[in-house]
Amino acid sequence: MRRPTPNSPSRSRQRGIPTALALAALVLGPVPAAAAPASTADATGAARHCASRPQPRVPGAEHQQASCLDELTTAGTVASGHTDPADWAGLTPKDLAVPSGVPGAQIDGYFPDTSTTNTNHGWQHDAQFVIRLPDRWNGGLVVAGTPGNREQYANDRAIADWVLARGYAYAATDKGNTGLAFHRDGEAPGDAIAEWNDRLTQLARAARATVARHYHRPPARTLVTGMSNGGYLVRWQLENHPELYDGGVDWEGTLWRADGPTLLDFLPPALRAYPAYAAGGEDAGRARDALHTAGYPAGSEFLWPFHHKVYWDLTQRVYREELDPGFDGATEAGTPYCTSGTPACDADYDYASRPAEVRQAVRKIALTGRIARPLITIHGTLDVLLPITRDSDVYARMVRDAGRAPLHRYYRVEGGTHTDALTDMFPNRLRPLTPCHRTAFTALEDWLTKGHRPPASGTIGLPTGADAATLLNNCALDGRDNVRTDRAS
Repeated sequence: MRRPTPNSPSRSRQRGIPTALALAALVLGPVPAAAAPASTADATGAARHCASRPQPRVPGAEHQQASCLDELTTAGTVASGHTDPADWAGLTPKDLAVPSGVPGAQIDGYFPDTSTTNTNHGWQHDAQFVIRLPDRWNGGLVVAGTPGNREQYANDRAIADWVLARGYAYAATDKGNTGLAFHRDGEAPGDAIAEWNDRLTQLARAARATVARHYHRPPARTLVTGMSNGGYLVRWQLENHPELYDGGVDWEGTLWRADGPTLLDFLPPALRAYPAYAAGGEDAGRARDALHTAGYPAGSEFLWPFHHKVYWDLTQRVYREELDPGFDGATEAGTPYCTSGTPACDADYDYASRPAEVRQAVRKIALTGRIARPLITIHGTLDVLLPITRDSDVYARMVRDAGRAPLHRYYRVEGGTHTDALTDMFPNRLRPLTPCHRTAFTALEDWLTKGHRPPASGTIGLPTGADAATLLNNCALDGRDNVRTDRAS
């Protein structure tokens, strides 16, 4: 679905988008475009191992093409054109190992949709998906939505490579709209984000059927996982469609609730206060305190310049446009880096004072905490895009207040931040969350298959003297990493 836009947008409606694209380039960096995957069953010329199987088909897909690959991980798919490095740029540490030796089938395609933001394969069509079916299958299926507004390959390095190497089938969706103008999709405010939930539900159902047809038996377990906006989808799915899953791992999911807090509450104070903090002088101390009060923790100051330049302004404007387009009238997604006091400036946005229909837009995507399957949440204490005290701490309380605490484990990761690529910039001050996600995932497996309950919720302390290589390969939940039980959890 696409939200109608004027046929001849005014100049003011267009001014936010070019700047937003430039900011996105700072995050993604220059990467080569991926080639379109081969449409034949023998994609590499040598991969005949799965050619004897019937060509897998995805029920409900409008278009699909299957390829038989010698390598389903990024060790092979980058060269073969079956992934797009631009989708996952900036999300993982540069030294993260790439597993290999996973032959199998890959299906690329899309479900019926009317929006066209996703340009992968030259299809100009949203609701794109990828499904990977390893020859050596462990009986499980992992389903994922993407972080940010990225496309279906965004989790390939952080999640897909590792779960495929463990024998899981894997499926991911672009969530039905992509890019910095995602808010143009849908008929009404909130529709674009609401579609994300529908698209992951659609994919989970289709992937389960595809797996059953391909392997001649249904998956023994279906797990849902994702980071940031993908983590939000995990929470929503386990609250609303638990029948599709056995459990999930939520990696710093975005919190949406009509009464807050949401990013529309804590980003505007950051945008107001940061310029005075950066300028120094007599107002810098008060500005720093204002940022702390908004949720950005003491000790995270070294991350503020990057996030102000790349994330805070852009994130506030595009998500506010999705949920409250009337705030700035005909202007689309606000005025980048406007000064507080400027009319319709997002730095002065006050969610609490906005009309009731804005809360109604948030309500259609809101979380409740009423999970009905086991869920493990991880979140970094130095996350300054979605500050932990305004996000996962709150969600853990929501789960507890809903009476679902026995189904939830929540680990606050000391020194973790929102995107793991920043650990390369600050190796002595940050720890990556990727190994903690993997530890949480294996803990969920043991919980579901062996009945071994994970350790109590708490903080995973930063080990004294650990170097970057050690942190990239270790994140224990059993006390070796100083797990401390927290009041917040």
